[in-house]
Amino acid sequence: MGSGVYGSIAIVHAMRIGLIAIDGCFGSAIASIIDIVRVADGARGDVDPRIDPIELAILGPKRRVTTTASMTLSVDHPLSESGEFDVVVVPALGTLTAAATHDALQSRDARAVIASLGRLDDATTRIAAACTGVFAVAETGRMHHRRATTSWFLGPEFLKRYPTVALDLDTMVVVDGNLVTAGAAFAHIDLALSLVRSISPDLAQHVAKLLIIDERPSQAAFVAYEHLRHEDPIVVEFERFVRARLDEPFNVAFVAQSLGTSRRTLERRVRAALNLTPLGFVQRLRTERARHLSATTDLTSAEIALRVGYANAETLRSLLRRERRRS
Repeated sequence: MGSGVYGSIAIVHAMRIGLIAIDGCFGSAIASIIDIVRVADGARGDVDPRIDPIELAILGPKRRVTTTASMTLSVDHPLSESGEFDVVVVPALGTLTAAATHDALQSRDARAVIASLGRLDDATTRIAAACTGVFAVAETGRMHHRRATTSWFLGPEFLKRYPTVALDLDTMVVVDGNLVTAGAAFAHIDLALSLVRSISPDLAQHVAKLLIIDERPSQAAFVAYEHLRHEDPIVVEFERFVRARLDEPFNVAFVAQSLGTSRRTLERRVRAALNLTPLGFVQRLRTERARHLSATTDLTSAEIALRVGYANAETLRSLLRRERRRS
């Protein structure tokens, strides 16, 4: 394997990870983070003997907690000691709807977690969260005007509650300074690998191979856009209209007129529902369709480009490269 060196700079750090657990949190989330971090610690000597031990401890508001999978965990440290860790991880709350997430955030345990997160020092402790755990971090106010991601199907609710957050529902893991956020429940795997990667890219690659974890840089393939904004009929009709005409030139004024609304209204409603401009959304649909055609047909890149509304294949390739860089 590699030497643990990225370019000419050694990427070798010690890390103490505090994993928060409360009653009802997702068992698979907790288990995947524990397993990945412990595999990384066990394998570090095989990758680079200079990598210091990676410690993981369970933090919580009580001595024992029970997850959704009826897994009982002994808590190693109270929440008051969260500041002693290099990274504090907030997993999913164990909810799947906006209403249930709202209720979970009001529970005594969740309020204790939010209060402890609010006391952390940005200069010494990173915060990592996934799925509905990102809501708990946002409750502290730490995410104002910062990039983040969360479960794609809770995106509209997240934007309602925290309108100043720059929400990116496509990217699986978003890093903004000392904040690291990840998408839906099994994105906890990506979150854990991201933490390992910050210690050593080679170690993260080795762990991914050992556990057969495929790279998943984006949530886009899993997003059902019609589910995201089912409450907004204009945006639903907009998607139906453009999906049926992806091979045609896109003109937002023409589409708005065809839907019986104004350009300004369409742009505002699409932005509110999807956090994208109409053109940005159409580009996402086109690249989504292009990837599907590439994987399921024998069409040439030029033929695929024409089917998704681009006169030449290079324009499409440029868009795809830009999306990969964003991820």
